[in-house]
Amino acid sequence: MRVLIIEDDVSVAEGVRRGLEAEGFAVTVRTDGRSGLDTAMSERFDLVILDLLLPELNGYRVCRELRAAENWVPIVILTAKSGDLDEAEGLETGADGFLSKPFSMVVLIARVRALLRRPHRRVDWPAVADLRLDPLRRTCLRGDTPVVLTSRETEVLAFLLDHPGELLSKQAVLDAVWGARFDGDPNIVEVYMSRLRRKLDEPFGRATIETVRGQGYRLRVGESV
Repeated sequence: MRVLIIEDDVSVAEGVRRGLEAEGFAVTVRTDGRSGLDTAMSERFDLVILDLLLPELNGYRVCRELRAAENWVPIVILTAKSGDLDEAEGLETGADGFLSKPFSMVVLIARVRALLRRPHRRVDWPAVADLRLDPLRRTCLRGDTPVVLTSRETEVLAFLLDHPGELLSKQAVLDAVWGARFDGDPNIVEVYMSRLRRKLDEPFGRATIETVRGQGYRLRVGESV
């Protein structure tokens, strides 16, 4: 497995490199955003560990440009910025995980392994009403209109499409998308359901994603207007 570290703090980069190599990973290090982006675009990696406060290009820009180029390598943001807004922006630009400094190497390696264990998702979901998903590009089509989704939004929608018409509990969604060991606020599920409705239902006069109060969520498979 090949990992690219884009980190301008040499001591941090070296520590992470040694830790990953001890676990059997092949590691490449770049110390500025521009060379990191160029390397990520020109070579194949299984995962990128990305700092936010980088010279040349910041981490948000690196992440955004990789996704714009349809490069879907998993990205873990590793940064001294720890605010909720920073994490939200990182995830919105297409990152798959966020870890604040100072951090535990054990936790970082666990995050890396968890991302690399994710199975390749199916790409042949049948359309639900006029809703279709392209998970590789993180794009959903509502009819002929493309709707761009974040990484997490794609995962939530993919889980719903795996179970069309089924009533799914909040815990089931958490376990499938965030993992069984997630210890954050479970209401994050409602946040993402609301985001999907704002992108996929409301602009088109639809009601595909249904909340069943006290029970969970359902992707409606019948008429949704």
